[in-house]
Amino acid sequence: MDIAVLGALDVRENGIPVTPTAPKPRQVLALLALHADQVVPVAALTEELWGAKPPRSARTTLQTYILQLRELIAAALPHDAAGGVQRTAKDVLVTSPGGYLLNTSDGSSDASEFERRAGLGYRAMDAGDFTGAARELRDALALWTGAAFADVHTGPQLEMERQRLEETRLCALDQRIEADLRLGRHRELLGELTVLVNRYRTHENLHSQFMLALHRSGRRSEALDAYQRLRNALVRELGLEPSAALRRLQRSILMSGPDSSLYPAPAAATGQRLSRVG
Repeated sequence: MDIAVLGALDVRENGIPVTPTAPKPRQVLALLALHADQVVPVAALTEELWGAKPPRSARTTLQTYILQLRELIAAALPHDAAGGVQRTAKDVLVTSPGGYLLNTSDGSSDASEFERRAGLGYRAMDAGDFTGAARELRDALALWTGAAFADVHTGPQLEMERQRLEETRLCALDQRIEADLRLGRHRELLGELTVLVNRYRTHENLHSQFMLALHRSGRRSEALDAYQRLRNALVRELGLEPSAALRRLQRSILMSGPDSSLYPAPAAATGQRLSRVG
C-alpha cells in the first residue's frame, strides 16, 4: 500500500486508489493512513469523527465506515489465476483489540519518507556538511504537494496532526535555508524568503534569515526595514518584542557594512518570542 498525506490524500493498494469520496470514511482512512502499521484506537477515531459528544450509534457507524473502506480495498487486491487473493481486505485493514490498523506490507508513506530524509538533513547540519544537509532537506520538502490533508475535512485528531506536520515542515524549511546561507547562496534565497516572511509575519527565524540574506547582498537598509516590520507585527499581534538574538542581529547590521561573515546566533526553529513589551 502506498500512502500520501502531504497534500491531497491518496491511498493506493496495488496501484489502485482506495480513497473514498464520502467525507467521514475519508477522515477515517486519513487517520489510519497517517498512523499506518500502528493500531489507531476506536476512541481516537470516534473523537475525530464526532468530537467530544459522539452519538450513541458511533461505534456501529464507525464499523460501517470500516466495511466501506474494506470494500474499496478488496476491489483493488490482486487475484491469482484461480480467482483467489493472497491477501484479504481484513488483512490490510485489520481489526485489533481496541482499534484498527492499516497494514501497508512495506509500502510507501510520504510522511515517513519526509521524516527519514529530514533526519538525514539534520544530522548533516550537525556534522557541518551543509551541502549534504541542503540536498537532503530539499528532497524532503519536495515530497510536499500542498497542505497536509488538503482535501480532507479535519476533526480534532487530524487537525492536531496537520498542525504537527506543518511545524515539522517549517523546521525542515528553516534548516534548509540555514544550510543554503552557510553555503553563501544569499542572493538565490531572496525571492523565496520574501514570500515566506510575508506569509509568516511573526516567524523570527525566517526574518533573521531574510535580514541576513539582504545584508549580505548589499541591501543593508532593506534588512533594517525587515526588522522593523517584524517588530511592528510582533508588538501589534502578540504583544511581544523581538528576541535578544534578533536584536543582536539588528545591532550588528547597524554597526557594519555588507559583510558575508556576519551570522546571527542560532535561534529556535519555531520562532518563539521570549520577551514581552514592558
